[in-house]
Amino acid sequence: MALSRFDFPAGFVFGAATAAYQIEGAQFGGAGPCHWDSFAATPGNVVRAEDGARACDHYHHWPADLDLLRAANMDAYRFSTSWARVMPDGVTVNPEGLDFYDRLVDGMLQRGLKPFQTLYHWELPSALADRGGWANRDTCFYFADFAETITRRIGDRVASIATINEPWCVAWLSHFLGCHAPGHRDIRAAARAMHHILLAHGAATQRLRGMGQDNLGIVLNFEAVEAASDTPADQAAADRQDGIFNQWFIQAISQGSYPAHVLQGLGPHMPADWQDDMALISQKLDWLGVNYYTRNIVEHAPASAWPHLRSVAGPRPKTQMGWEIYPEGLRATLTRLHRDYIGDLPIYVTENGMANADEIAAGEIPDAVREAFLFAHLQATKDAMAKGAQVKGFFYWSLLDNYEWAEGYEKRFGLVHVDFETLARTPKASYHAFARALASNA
Repeated sequence: MALSRFDFPAGFVFGAATAAYQIEGAQFGGAGPCHWDSFAATPGNVVRAEDGARACDHYHHWPADLDLLRAANMDAYRFSTSWARVMPDGVTVNPEGLDFYDRLVDGMLQRGLKPFQTLYHWELPSALADRGGWANRDTCFYFADFAETITRRIGDRVASIATINEPWCVAWLSHFLGCHAPGHRDIRAAARAMHHILLAHGAATQRLRGMGQDNLGIVLNFEAVEAASDTPADQAAADRQDGIFNQWFIQAISQGSYPAHVLQGLGPHMPADWQDDMALISQKLDWLGVNYYTRNIVEHAPASAWPHLRSVAGPRPKTQMGWEIYPEGLRATLTRLHRDYIGDLPIYVTENGMANADEIAAGEIPDAVREAFLFAHLQATKDAMAKGAQVKGFFYWSLLDNYEWAEGYEKRFGLVHVDFETLARTPKASYHAFARALASNA
């Protein structure tokens, strides 16, 4: 039997998540260009060279989108505030941008939805990208200015504020692997971004604490890392991957240090005197956000440069992204964080979901595989709570099919189908199943 909200403690928060550039439409409301616009305009970076100029046009359709959340009996909405919308050049305030988020937050509250805000979900203003972006230390403090500006406008009404979404993606995926904007493949830029994105978190947290905010966290992404075999080489490769993906950010935040085995590769390329920043990076949080999607099976790759590893396909069924469906990894991640890093600090599962090639059939969208995925991961969350993890909420990714970054509009993660020509929204079977599970009379 599927789980319902009554299988979780009273007050447990259920919701869905989105990100500004993926749904709002960057051409509206005076938003400035961001590095995703130029990344998408470069041949070969994004499927069909698609960008977020229109996306789902949430900028104009937000009332109906919030109604979808309310109609699904959700308690909260995790959204992000675009730096390029609020400050088109990274420093100068755009009143239209502030007004938009003012209306959006009020709309959530009018519908009984708790606003869970993320400050940065990857829209770095192009003017700051021109100055080196996250490889430039100055960006960290411009980010703190942005955090203060938007918080002075809506901070009195949001339930929580996350500084950064998925630092690994901002830094490693984007500066070392080159898969996301700005598309660098440079270990020096990557090492600096790996540190500076955490420094930006620290600087913004300090600034907002000074304003009296007591609802501050960060959203980190985790994966279940396993070695492809029990050979020492594969075990060491898996440990390196785990250090880069899972340990680097949470260890810095919770313990004020970086994993020694990752510093063996990144240390020579790190900013000077980086150790002096660790106290600012590791200041107190009020909660931790956890994004989890899949397992990564890793083997040693002796012919490659550091970190000398590559991924191999696992045996389980895969999502449209090619990611293995592995809910046990969420349980293991949550219990590991509780045991090894954060103790009883509140945790929210801030993203969990899957892409599927959904199609409308006779006005309906059956997506049984997504239903099974959702409830399996809810069960994994519940199992982790039984082992002591202090999980306080779960947000499905995503409310809407949207702009899936380098995948363009090809991959569909939403509970709600979006026709990207007409912008019509059609709830999928998984949406209705989640709504039934969250109903007060379930």
